[in-house]
This record gives sequence, C-alpha cells and structure tokens, in this order.
Amino acid sequence: MRYSYPTLIERVARLANVLTAAGVKAGDTVAVMDWDSHRYLECMFAIPMIGAVIHTINVRLSPEQILYTMNHAEDRFVLVNSEFVGLYQAIAPHLTTVEKTLLLTDLPEKTADLPNLVGEYEQLLAAANPQYDFQDFDENSVATTFYTTGTTGNPKGVYFTHRQLVLHTMGVSTIMGAIDSVRLLGTNDVYMPITPMFHVHAWGLPYVATMLGLKQVYPGRYDPEFLVELWRKEKVTFSHCVPTILQMVLNAKGAQGTDFGGWKIVIGGSALNRSLYEAAKHGASSSRRRMACRKPGRWYPAHT
Repeated sequence: MRYSYPTLIERVARLANVLTAAGVKAGDTVAVMDWDSHRYLECMFAIPMIGAVIHTINVRLSPEQILYTMNHAEDRFVLVNSEFVGLYQAIAPHLTTVEKTLLLTDLPEKTADLPNLVGEYEQLLAAANPQYDFQDFDENSVATTFYTTGTTGNPKGVYFTHRQLVLHTMGVSTIMGAIDSVRLLGTNDVYMPITPMFHVHAWGLPYVATMLGLKQVYPGRYDPEFLVELWRKEKVTFSHCVPTILQMVLNAKGAQGTDFGGWKIVIGGSALNRSLYEAAKHGASSSRRRMACRKPGRWYPAHT
C-alpha cells in the first residue's frame, strides 16, 4: 500500500468516524494488536484525536501478561490483526471491560471469529465519512498508554498526555536535526522504524516523521530479508532499533556484500557492543555511513 499525506489525513478522519459510530467516547481506552503498519500510524492519530486513549499492546508479552495489561488499562475496544485472532480468542473469556472488536487484515477473508466484531478495518473506512469535526480539549488529557515488559512482577503501566506527546515530538526533531555535524534526521530522509510501535510509540519517531512530512516505510512483522529489501527498494536513510535486530539485518542473506552507506541508525534499548559496531561499520564502506548509540542522558555519535 502506498499513499500521500492528504490520504493519511482523510483515513485518520474516516477511522475517527468508524470509532465514534462504534460507540467509542472521550476517555475510553482503545487497544491495538498489530505489527508496524500504516494502520497503526492512523490509530496513533485518530484514537487520541477523538479524546480516547490508545493502548499499544505489547504482543511479545505472554498471553497472561497481555490479559493483565488489557484488564488493568480497562480497554473498551480492541483492533486485532488477523495474526493475533487465536491469541485474542484464548484470553477473550477473561477480559473484563472489552465491549467490541475490529479486524485488521490483508488476507482475502475479511471476517474472523472475534467476539462482538463490528467489521473489517478497510471495509469500514471505505464506507465512512472522509471528514471529521475534531473537538478541542485539555492538552493534559491522557493520549496513550502502554506497559513495561514485566521483568519484575506484572507489567507496569505508563502514559503520555497530549502535551507530552507534542513536546517530545518537537524535542526529538530538534535534537536529531539541529547540529550539522551529527544531523540524524532531516526533511529529505526516508524513515523506516525497526522498533515496534508498541514500544513507546516506536520511540516517538512516527510522530516526528509525520510532523516533518517524511516518506515513511512500515514493514509489518519484522523479517530481516524483507527489511533489507525495503531498505534497498525504498531508499531508506533513517531507522532505529535494538542491537539484536541490527544483528539480524546484518546476518540476512540479502545483506551479504551490501554497502549500507547512507543508512543512519539509532541504537537503543541496550548498549551497542564493539563487535556489532565494527560489523555494521564494515558492512557500510561508504564515507557517508553513520551510527549513533543512545545512552541515558547523552548522545554518542560515531563517525567513520
């Protein structure tokens, strides 16, 4: 799927109409179970913009932990990718607040055995009004919520307000674009997240990329060979990921002998070790290559 920013705006309005017609109200929590996709980006705008709260479900958690987070967040409405229908069916009998579901799929079959299913995403959007009268509200209203990985006890819930989202977006764009010698992100970059959108909004970069009007590439479920293919085909110049994903990409068959020159990657989550850094550096022999390792409180750019 490929579309322009005017279409993105229209699809956000259509989704807002779909959710409102389904009974979603300001203050309700709407959960999303999906891989990185254009639909996820649309949800990240439409849900908060109608005053609801988007719960980005970490699908990597155990079913028991996912159930815990959904009940704790008091999810009212859930958008479910067809790949997670089985997972959702297993926990559905134990959900205490969910009222309706909506199917996300690229498969020919546009329905699924989901409780209180209101329909399939694309069919509902196609029938919805392309305009929505978004209302103003307090900037300190909660916009998003998500949960830690539960390494100590149950996952812990956190949230962003609308004000925090805006300030974070402006701050990140300034940090990444303000200094010529370490400029990581500019308006001519092509952005592809390799950090799941359920991990702190993919570190907030989809909001930044949208504000800057960048070409954005959403790869769905991460497959190293497909990531390399997308990088080559779409001329991706900026991404972000954890070291494990970087290693998977470098080890992909399609990456062998490939010069990744010009691909700027921010590494977070854990430290970038020297051996992986060297592997990435030698895999990109161009003088333009650049990597940056994010550590608490500071940026450590590494030029080669």
